[in-house]
Amino acid sequence: MRNSIYATADRDFIAEFLFACALTGMHLSRLSEDLIIWASEEFSYLDLPDKLCTGSSIMPQKKNPDVLELIRGKTGRLYGNLVSLLTTLKGLPTAYNRDLQEDKEPLFDSVRTLKGSLIGMRKVIEGLRVREHRMYSNAGNFVLVTDVANYLVQKGVPFRKAHHITGSIVAYLIEKGKRLEEISLEELKNFSELFEEDVFELFKPEVVADRRRTYGGTSKESVLEMIEVAKREEGLV
Repeated sequence: MRNSIYATADRDFIAEFLFACALTGMHLSRLSEDLIIWASEEFSYLDLPDKLCTGSSIMPQKKNPDVLELIRGKTGRLYGNLVSLLTTLKGLPTAYNRDLQEDKEPLFDSVRTLKGSLIGMRKVIEGLRVREHRMYSNAGNFVLVTDVANYLVQKGVPFRKAHHITGSIVAYLIEKGKRLEEISLEELKNFSELFEEDVFELFKPEVVADRRRTYGGTSKESVLEMIEVAKREEGLV
């Protein structure tokens, strides 16, 4: 310490640790919410492991994502521990005060809480089953329209005009009750003569994803690269 009096009262290192716990909890909570939504009947993108869920007390068909809900709830506790310590510290004069004995409970509780959340999330991820066919079926239609606009831009159309053209295509398809994949080349040419057969490649989700080949992008090459980065950071390679 640069100051011997302050040395008895510094708790910045605990506050910083509790902030790191709270921030990690926030990310775990957001991931929990994603998984809860994706596992819902409306999305059905994945199945959560049965041993980490319970049945509903009234609805036989319901599968409650208990562990994920608990992780989401525990995040508030991690926030509370940080605020608790900061509130204790905010009005203290320099040097030691008995109030500082209150630094232990939020510290130890955050360690236990975050450790449990991390263990729970790992078990969920290791045990879940992804429904690829369901994800694939929902990855098409209007999700792909931006690439149709970019297709026109590559043909020399200003993006402002390409945006308007593709917006008109969407309105037309909604009116007809059709998906983007169901439109014909003849119909597309009613909106722009620049459309050719190659535009239909952009109606495949895997093609559109693979076009994003920037660092951290959605292409297979980029995703595999990020997996290797994560492994290196964890010392797994």
